[in-house]
Amino acid sequence: MFQKLLTLAALLLIPTAVHAGSGLKIVATTNDYAALARAIGGDRVTVKSLAKATEDPHFVDARPSYIVALNRADILIESGAALEIGWLAPLVKGARNKNVLPGASGRVRGSVGIQLLDIPVELDRSQGDIHALGNPHFLMDPLNSGIVARHLAEVFCRLDADGCASYQNNLSRFSQMLNTRMKIWTETLAPYGGMPIVTYHNTWRYFASRFQLQAETFLEPKPGIPPSPPHLARVIKKMKAAGMKVILVEPFQSRKTAEVLAGHTG
Repeated sequence: MFQKLLTLAALLLIPTAVHAGSGLKIVATTNDYAALARAIGGDRVTVKSLAKATEDPHFVDARPSYIVALNRADILIESGAALEIGWLAPLVKGARNKNVLPGASGRVRGSVGIQLLDIPVELDRSQGDIHALGNPHFLMDPLNSGIVARHLAEVFCRLDADGCASYQNNLSRFSQMLNTRMKIWTETLAPYGGMPIVTYHNTWRYFASRFQLQAETFLEPKPGIPPSPPHLARVIKKMKAAGMKVILVEPFQSRKTAEVLAGHTG
């Protein structure tokens, strides 16, 4: 399958082997990183996200257009915590672009400066789809987006010195906006401090940690393992005992499963 993608991508690359146009060409693995790149880069960058907002970033369907985008990119932004381990490497290999190879100046790891949670003591596949470097969903803590934004500004300034003042101004505006929003979000969620919640996947650990919620109950029996009837029965029992009233799911996860549990727990 991937060999077919390489063939199609190679045909698309033939007329555009030389980068054209001005400004930094950026490819981000997810919509979150793409949004941050646009916020900091402004009109000096063009940004493409590989994964859609409604797509599970652990499992992204490779397309020839992704290889073409990576071939033309000056910068590739990834999580840096193996979120994309199942699909990104073959695309980068097929793109044949030294700018986005591991260790290259254009290869940006979002995890730089982030204190990762859930780093496993030992690796065992029986534990499910765990991440060796830690939980990669750190952008669920809004303050971590500020850390990533500062890192992006540094990279953009290094690769486009003429635009550095613009990037720094955009970073300042973003930081001010984030500080304002954080005050609102913190005040809004303060009354719910300590509340236990149920989530489909362990995506919400950083969010819960920032706003003092308890996100220790999951619809998945183990990361990446679909819910089973016996496990859901245990979750229902736990929800009733603890009076849990909130179940969080993402667009690409089964809302039906959450609705069934909500029906059983009131």
